[in-house]
Amino acid sequence: MKGKNIVLGVTGGIAAYKAADLCSRLIKAGAHVDVVMTKHATAFIQPLTFQTLSGNPVIIEQFETPIKWELAHISLSQKADLFVIVPATANMIGKMANGIADDFLSTALLATTAPVMVAPAMNTKMFEHLAVQENMETLRRRGVFVLETAEGRLACGDIGKGKLLDVEAILFAMKKSLAKADFSGLSLTITAGPTAAALDPVRLITNRSTGKMGFELAKQASQRGAKVDLIARTCPKSIQPFVNWMPIETTSDMAEAVANSLQQTDGLIMAAAPLDYQPIRVEKEKIKKTNDDWQLTLVRTVDILRTTPRKEGQVVIGFAAESQNLIENAKKKCKEKALDLVVANDISRADIGFGSEENQVVLVDLNREEALPKMTKSSVADCILDRFLRIRETK
Repeated sequence: MKGKNIVLGVTGGIAAYKAADLCSRLIKAGAHVDVVMTKHATAFIQPLTFQTLSGNPVIIEQFETPIKWELAHISLSQKADLFVIVPATANMIGKMANGIADDFLSTALLATTAPVMVAPAMNTKMFEHLAVQENMETLRRRGVFVLETAEGRLACGDIGKGKLLDVEAILFAMKKSLAKADFSGLSLTITAGPTAAALDPVRLITNRSTGKMGFELAKQASQRGAKVDLIARTCPKSIQPFVNWMPIETTSDMAEAVANSLQQTDGLIMAAAPLDYQPIRVEKEKIKKTNDDWQLTLVRTVDILRTTPRKEGQVVIGFAAESQNLIENAKKKCKEKALDLVVANDISRADIGFGSEENQVVLVDLNREEALPKMTKSSVADCILDRFLRIRETK
């Protein structure tokens, strides 16, 4: 988002206050934000809020005197990299669908050639009304990014669709629309986080993996245009609308999901940390505490990378989380499991271990090692995806 010119349109709904959060996040991400409000929006939140957050005057009136001698609705529309309406009421969606320009915001929307995104928010009955659904479908056909709504309790007390999508999800969609589309037409299988194995109906065995690296890979791949099958026990709400989440629990579940996904995708990035061992049996009833010690027998789980069938041309990337002999173990894994690349990271370091926001990895194949500097996991994900594309060109 750094350096991008964003025009943020705010219309008259109770969710208008969330647009302030979005504006703040855009500024922190390095974007330049101009805010346009409808008169009705000012009944819910003051223009001064957006002026303070964006550092720019807020435009409301169609014919107010511009600070510089230029047609504001034209100049804003021309410089915008993305025009986003948060929240988008049924009224504004109807205006956009029917070419009505009776205030500054609707006029600017007609004048822009930038990508346009709308995040609807309204009462459930209004959202489900045929006219609103048809208007949204009209916008989609014209190339407008119409985001889904969330489900839940609305301000009016109704429960259902029409709730504004989480700000984090809106920001993700904005980044996706502005990102380079070098994965357009490609599909990826990405695994993330731990698996688990039950001991009894209450207890389970798992590991410390948080899945952050895998989630960043899924996020960045989706933003760059890929269709992503994300195989994981959990999935952040912010990316659920943009990936095909395939929830799993055990290592066997993950193995089955990976095998099914790889029948249709262009490759696999195995960022998950599946359990290598599981209890030999699962007790049907809760294990009761006694005064005696209890011995647990574990058996080997399926090795997903070693056993999953692959198609010709598919790129397969694995991860090696090591506490010693980092490069040696990564090369061994690369050879034994016939991988195109292994992403090796030292889990003994507290600053880049499980759950950290940053990582420092070495990209290892059979011929060389590329040590990356310490960076955010988002940046690491982009580097891995760049290598994926380069490997694919040689297949």
